[in-house]
Parts: sequence; structure tokens; C-alpha cells
Amino acid sequence: MAQPRRLEPSSGSRGEAALHQAWERFARGEDDLRGVRPEIAISWHRCRDQYRVDPGLTEAPAAVAEVDHALQHDVVFAELGFRAASLAHEVGSLGGIVTIADGTGRVLAQWGDQVTGAAAAEANLAPWFCWAEGATGTNGMGTALLAYTPVLVRGAEHWCAAFQDWTCAGVAVRDVVTREPVAVLNISCWRGDLPASVATWLGNAATKTQRILRRRAKDDSAELIAAFTQAKAASPAPLAAVDAAGRVVLADDTAGVLLGIPGATPAPDPAVRWKPELPEFIRAARYAAEQAKRNRAWTGSTQILTRLASEPTSISFRPVFLTGHLVGTVVSFGVSDGDPLPRAADDGPLRAQPHRMVATRENRMVLLRLPEVSFAQSDGNDVWLSTDQGLLRSALPGLDRLETELSGSGFLRVHRQYVVNLSRIREVERRYKGELFLVMDDREQTMVPVSRRNAPTVRRALEI
Repeated sequence: MAQPRRLEPSSGSRGEAALHQAWERFARGEDDLRGVRPEIAISWHRCRDQYRVDPGLTEAPAAVAEVDHALQHDVVFAELGFRAASLAHEVGSLGGIVTIADGTGRVLAQWGDQVTGAAAAEANLAPWFCWAEGATGTNGMGTALLAYTPVLVRGAEHWCAAFQDWTCAGVAVRDVVTREPVAVLNISCWRGDLPASVATWLGNAATKTQRILRRRAKDDSAELIAAFTQAKAASPAPLAAVDAAGRVVLADDTAGVLLGIPGATPAPDPAVRWKPELPEFIRAARYAAEQAKRNRAWTGSTQILTRLASEPTSISFRPVFLTGHLVGTVVSFGVSDGDPLPRAADDGPLRAQPHRMVATRENRMVLLRLPEVSFAQSDGNDVWLSTDQGLLRSALPGLDRLETELSGSGFLRVHRQYVVNLSRIREVERRYKGELFLVMDDREQTMVPVSRRNAPTVRRALEI
């Protein structure tokens, strides 16, 4: 029988020493982040200033006793478990371990090297303990839950000193509708490094696992469209079928006009569903989905301003379920049934609007006022901001997330790669085939393309 690999202490390099010094300064309260990667610097800021994680923490806390998750997420856990177990021998031969955690950072299972597993147990890197960033600081699993690409955390990049002998790489699997994390797959080595291919392997594992969720989302769309059709036969009210993220799968012609989207045009694919031009509607739909998950018998109503009326319009939400899980809601316009949703005057806004954007420049965090930003452009999962200070990298990964944060703040998605500040558009150019380009007022007068799908929304927003 093969003997477990014995792990020996590794000697620190000059770069590791500089990184550790930066960590010590930052943990003392200084903001000098020279030599720290931007994604790690952003995580450290969260740990110190938002979560207030003790850098002297020596072990992970126990996870909450009960975690509520959708039944279909069990399929994701099983798929990741299969992939992790198939890699366990290879990772174990390198002295590493593979772990799976759920969307809250609760470790579910672990495989790999016995010696490393024993060292992990001393830090509670084991099932039923919580490795969310808010609980244990910067680490592969917890930080991956807040990112959209694989995350690598080496040595002193960990926020807690007790975990700085580890190198970890993690990737989150996200719900294809809500983009919320469902699970995280992580590979860790103690006093050693990971192979260069680890990020590629993790990314492929997440992509293949998310295919399961994508297939399920299309089945959910069919159920939601069937519920819409049934409701349409029984009611003359304008109707829309809306997913849990507030995006529209199908709306009749009248509801389409009210929401500023095409009517009678199904969008079953979760990647290309219609996004209403009304941020208030999206927030209400998301709130309704959360209420329905807690209480299947729940129905609710509220009032919103639509594009065609100067007075608020009543809307009602009726949840739709498939094999026990929520697939969305059917929204009726001009109808007021069920529990009233909270109003801004009573309970504050459903989601506060941002006043600043956070970007990074080399080793510094840059706080931007919204008017300083001309447009945002995606480059994979990185987002670059064209600002009055030049081109800066956004602290928020993923253009979809940035779009959500800026909804209702004067920014508009005009292309799959661009979100623009409407107040910074200088000219609109129309090409001979009807394509639209927006000439921005940045120094380069950048021409931002408008996709055909978004062209009607842009024309309405600019009143052209």
C-alpha cells in the first residue's frame, strides 16, 4: 500500500516576504497594498472593513445547522462530487485535497492526501464547517463564491495568518437564472504549490456542471410558459411570465409595451431572456420570488410606474412551481391581489441605489462618482471602466452584476459587452444597414455598438 506523502515546510521567497509585509501593514489599518493582486486587495478590504474578520482566527467556525437549498442543487453537489472523486488520486499524489462546499461556504465533502487532510482538520477545513469569506477571510472557497472565474489564493494572500501555509484554488458553480452561487469546488495544498493547469481544470468542471442547471432552466421555462398560457385563457388582464431574477420569459403584447420589451416573443433560454426597462419591476419580481420560496401559498401585489402611464399601475404576482421548486411568477397588470409588497415610504427601498463605483489602479482602490464613468466594457469576466481618470478595472466581476448594481442609476445595457452612462452619450450614428453606434464623450470619443436586440430600448431611452 502506498504511503501518504510527507509534507515538508517550504522556504519563503522574496516575493512572499513582501506580500506578508503588505498583509501586516493592511491588517494594522494601513492602506498600502503594493505588490498585492487586485482581486486579493479587494477581498482584504471586504474582510477588514465589511466583515471585520479577525486575522488572528485559527480555525473555521461551525456552519449553521440547517441550510435551505433547492432540491435540484443536490444534483449539482452529486455532479461535483463525481468530478472531485475522479481527481482525488491525482491531487492526492501532489499532497493536495479536493473539497466541495455549498453556496454558503459550508464544506460538504473532502478527498485527497491523508497528511494534508490531517493538517486541514486542525483548521476545520472539513465537512460541516464554514469557509465563506465573511467567516474565515480570504480563501479559495469563500472568495470564489464572490467571483465569476476560478480564484487562486497563495500563502500570505489568505486573510487569516493561521491559513497562510496553504495554497488554494476554487471555482463557484452559479445558478444560470439568478447568478447566485450554488456550490464551490476547491483544491488545496499545504506548504506547497498547485499545478498551473488547476484553473483550467476548475473552470471546465464548473462549466460542465452548469450545463445541468441550464437544461433544468429550459424545462422551467416550458412550465412557466404553460402557466402563462393557462392564465391568459382565464383572464383579460395583461400578463407576463417572469423568472426569479426578474427577467421575462414571455409577455403578451400589452405587457410588453408596459415593460418596454417585445411582446408575444418567448425567451426560454436563461442567457437571453428579456430584461424590463423598469428597475422597480425587477426588484419587485425578485422580492416576490424570495417570498414564494418561503411560502408556496404566497401571492402579492404592488404598484409601479410603467412607460405609458403617469399614475402607478397595480401588478400582482402568482408563483409557479415545478416538482416542488419555484420557476418564476405570472404577473398580472391592473390587478391587486395578495399581500402588499413593501413600499419605499414604509420600509425603505427594496435595494439602495449606488452612489459610487469601486475600481482598481495598480495597487490602489479608486472610488468613482457615477458621473465620472462614461461606459463599462466586458473582457471575459473582467470589466473595464472608461472614466475621467482613464481606463480602470472594475472591482465588480462580470458585466451582468455591474448592470444589476447600476439599474435605475442612468446606466443602460446596449450590447452584451457594453453598459453606458446615458448622460455621457454625445452623438448617435446610424449606419446604412440600420446599425446604431453611440459616440461617447470620453477623450477618445469611443464608438459603442448597439446590438439589434437592444436598439429599441436605446431609442426609447434617448427618445429618438
